[in-house]
Amino acid sequence: MEDYNKVIESLGVRYIKAKNLVLHQPFTVRNSYDVGNNLILLHKGHLTFGEEEMLVEEGEMLFIPGGRPTRVSYGEDQKNRVITNDDLITNKDKFFHSNDNLDLIGDAEESHSFVSFEAKVFDSVNFFASLDVPAFLISGQPKLANLVIKVVEESIQDLPGRERLISIYTENIVVEIVRYVLRNNMFVEQLATNSTYFKDPRLIDLFNYIKENLGGDLSNKVLSGVANVSEDYVGQYFKMLTNINPQDYIEYQRMERAVFLLRTTKKSIRDIGKEVGYKDTAYFCRRFKMMFGIPAGKMRRRESAMNI
Repeated sequence: MEDYNKVIESLGVRYIKAKNLVLHQPFTVRNSYDVGNNLILLHKGHLTFGEEEMLVEEGEMLFIPGGRPTRVSYGEDQKNRVITNDDLITNKDKFFHSNDNLDLIGDAEESHSFVSFEAKVFDSVNFFASLDVPAFLISGQPKLANLVIKVVEESIQDLPGRERLISIYTENIVVEIVRYVLRNNMFVEQLATNSTYFKDPRLIDLFNYIKENLGGDLSNKVLSGVANVSEDYVGQYFKMLTNINPQDYIEYQRMERAVFLLRTTKKSIRDIGKEVGYKDTAYFCRRFKMMFGIPAGKMRRRESAMNI
């Protein structure tokens, strides 16, 4: 249990967004994807996920780890329209409208609320993504469901202390999700592997160095000097503890930083690519689309498209 307390204490949690959405027409996203983790609370209607089309009952929650493409179906219709994540981002107002009336949250047919957030180990590693687990169902957790509603309510209102409460509630959500996973003995092997993050300070040094030098040289030669291991061994060492190749991890961190810059700045795609370590803009754009399924330019418009 001590290791799991260390896991929770080490998590840096950042709220991204929360909304209450009402469905316009049934559809399926074959590759629903987001950098952030998403917790979806179904109020009323029909929601399934995964290739097996597992059903989410009203009052239950679907948790989709960040960086994990997942098939999700909203509404029940034999002629359900199948779209890509790109289609949803571009045309979300055709499928949902956002409810900003506090009194109507949970009352509309075919409606759900969601909270999107980051949860990073030592502000470096996406915790749920590092577990490499699929989307999963959370049931019988009224406290967690209530937290989702509280975050949505605070996000709608412009009251003093809004950001503070949203931050507190979002951190509470993350703790409750981790507790749910532990109580139900889910992903035991992955959690045990993750506990190694707290047993070797050299790995934490690597995480921090990578985070602070995304635009610089992050070759295995450089990393070996940071971790004080041989260049031939550093890749094996990193993968042994994290279950991921260091260069794959670096690319994910660079792309995640690029998404943040696209959403929050007016910097050109060329400048953003250089800032996160890509001298060749065309190569950066190819890798970006390969990872996220959409061009960088469309990701830039994502925030306005998602804010219905």
